[in-house]
Amino acid sequence: MRTVGLITEYNPFHNGHLHHLQESLRRTGAEASIAVMSGHFLQRGEPALVDKWVRTEMALAAGVDLILELPFPFACNSAPHFAMGAVRTLNALGVVDTLCFGSESGEVAPLQEIAQLLVDRADVIEEGTRKRLRHGVNYPQARAAVLSELYPDLSLETMSSPNNILGIEYLRALQTTSSPIKAFTIPRLGAGYHSTDVTGHIASATGIRKRLSEGSKIDHLLPAGCQKILREALAEGRSLDYDRLFLSLQTLLLQEVETLRGIYQVKDGLGQRLVNAAMTSTSYAELADTIKSRHWTLTRIQRILSYVLLQINNDEMRKFLQQGPLYLRLLGATEKGRGMLARARTKRTLPMISDPARAKATLRRFYSNRPESSRLAERMLNCDLRATRLYGLLQASPQRVHFNQDFFQAVLQA
Repeated sequence: MRTVGLITEYNPFHNGHLHHLQESLRRTGAEASIAVMSGHFLQRGEPALVDKWVRTEMALAAGVDLILELPFPFACNSAPHFAMGAVRTLNALGVVDTLCFGSESGEVAPLQEIAQLLVDRADVIEEGTRKRLRHGVNYPQARAAVLSELYPDLSLETMSSPNNILGIEYLRALQTTSSPIKAFTIPRLGAGYHSTDVTGHIASATGIRKRLSEGSKIDHLLPAGCQKILREALAEGRSLDYDRLFLSLQTLLLQEVETLRGIYQVKDGLGQRLVNAAMTSTSYAELADTIKSRHWTLTRIQRILSYVLLQINNDEMRKFLQQGPLYLRLLGATEKGRGMLARARTKRTLPMISDPARAKATLRRFYSNRPESSRLAERMLNCDLRATRLYGLLQASPQRVHFNQDFFQAVLQA
């Protein structure tokens, strides 16, 4: 059975995602789809609109066959780490033939050219990027400037468009890992990644979340099977409350600045900047905006705030990123997806976790000859479990259930 891999956030699942799913199956000739999806904290640093089980249910209702969770260290990180973690996850399953991603380019060739340059000239590009970073330029701009200087014929738009940036990193990850997975891309429809515009029945996830915050209707922007799922989750208060997020962060940041020492990416005086901003800010948006600067982008600040919230240790995070994902976390599957899991049983190269209560035994058995990897895998999983507990606290109406929901939510089936 030919399968296509999708790297997703589904925040929430909308008509553009449905188009991507359907076109991916058509373009690749695949019979089944596998999505690697971020958990409760996303690539741009913010917590998700609704929890990962609501988003999994929406994906299954729309026709995705298998949903795996991308571990927190990769899901809430820069594009290179996000892409590498997701590609390694697809590689490890052992049954994925193709990867199809959306892009502004709509063509693989120009993105592959840039990805190849990033592999071939990695040292030169990184050195030039670091020099520009020291002069206060943020990372995306610094790297684009280096590439433009080395290769004037490259399109700056191609290098700097949001989906193209991720696409380039997917292609680089496929090459770096010597993956047998073949890449395809389809052009992004309608509104841009950050746009809040609506084009017919297509809007970006950003635009949909904005409309929700304004009390506007969004049903026409979602597939029919997803509308009720999201509506019920929102009615139950299973959505992010920014006031709760801000209060949780402010509680941590108003302690002594020394308490931030050792948190991932809190360096170069940023700790004091975080504390100072928390002294005067009255909302999450104001907090993030006060901290950001020419050197620190809003996206990077949002990620760092998530690291503070989850107390992510610098040394431990570096070990996670060096090793890559150490398990596959199953969130949901259709009948076809369960068939793929059966085929993957003898092909996958990472342990499958469907029940966190049994995870420790599963990891120790799989890594019986590598106890250090087993311990690191347990700590990586603990990040995901901690993310779930904290996300439960951040919901509009915290559920009257156990906060360790990973231990009580069964794998969703369709």
